[in-house]
Amino acid sequence: MIVGHFLKWVDTARVAERAAAAAALARAYVQKELPFEERCAAEAALTLLLDDPSAKVRLAMAEALSMSRHAPLQVICALAGDQAEVSGVVLARSPLLSDADLIDLVAGGAPPTQKVIADRPAVSMPLSAAIAEVGDAEACAVLLGNAGAVIASLSFRRIAERHGDLPMVREALIADPRLPSDCRHMLLVKVGEALKRSPLVAALMGAARAERVMRDACVKASLTLIEGTRAEEHAALIEHLRLRGDLTTGFLIRAVTNGKVDFFGAAMVALGEQGEQRVRTLLAGGRDIALCALFRSAGLAEATHKPIITALKVWREVANGKRVAGVQEVSWLMLQALGEAPAAEELAGLLKAIHVEALRDNARRHALAIAAA
Repeated sequence: MIVGHFLKWVDTARVAERAAAAAALARAYVQKELPFEERCAAEAALTLLLDDPSAKVRLAMAEALSMSRHAPLQVICALAGDQAEVSGVVLARSPLLSDADLIDLVAGGAPPTQKVIADRPAVSMPLSAAIAEVGDAEACAVLLGNAGAVIASLSFRRIAERHGDLPMVREALIADPRLPSDCRHMLLVKVGEALKRSPLVAALMGAARAERVMRDACVKASLTLIEGTRAEEHAALIEHLRLRGDLTTGFLIRAVTNGKVDFFGAAMVALGEQGEQRVRTLLAGGRDIALCALFRSAGLAEATHKPIITALKVWREVANGKRVAGVQEVSWLMLQALGEAPAAEELAGLLKAIHVEALRDNARRHALAIAAA
């Protein structure tokens, strides 16, 4: 028997010869070139070669067997647990390793093992979830860059929670179009917190001013984020903001002033426990008294009702093509509607700030347009 001669010869052969012979035997096995009895003997020989003291022999076997569905399962499993040089080949390619096998390897494996598994041509949702839950930062970054990985929204959130402070992971998350909007907001906050903690920023601005500037920047970035958020994701983003304590009256006022009426409506649905269709109908053409009742059910203070209704009416006219207006005009009209009630002093300050920001933005765009002409 050929395999019998091989087993007698292998004990005295040099490493290079053993590696070449092991690779040839493995290829013959997976290509089904051997008769049944020889095939059984070859499987026994390949199993025996797992004990070869040289990693080069085991690596040769791994390279020959790793992509075949006909490889001996016990050999593949043993090679998958070998040293990194050998196991990496099998972990990256073998179709015989089930999700359960790979999840166990991720849970108990070293970072290099997790990284190789995250880069497999196809990574299922359960395997992605395991990597998101226990994988190190590099493995998670590799997973995010893998076009063949199916990643659930919950897994994106876990990666953002665990590693969102690291630029490598944060950039990979932001670049992924599948990233849910609430995760994007979480990353915006993490960036703001990182900047706020920067010794340079603290030295230039002072801690209190840095806190205020970063908070304002996060609010503005959150408004920009709403623009790129699909309507079906609004509820998840609103719940995320609510749990963080960021879904404040001030934020909702900013949203309305900036024309984010759909988002504002979704917030009214969540806060007021109203039906989506009813809220949409009221915002599109409801009477003032019905709108005030809606705002009260959502917990908005009485002083905010008239300015918000004013903004909604302007944006309705803009949507219907009856008017041309922007944040500058809307914020001014809201401020006029507010009047000079003492209880509304804080709201007036917010609307003035929004109006001034809009004036500056419009002036800046105008100057740039003149310069570009």
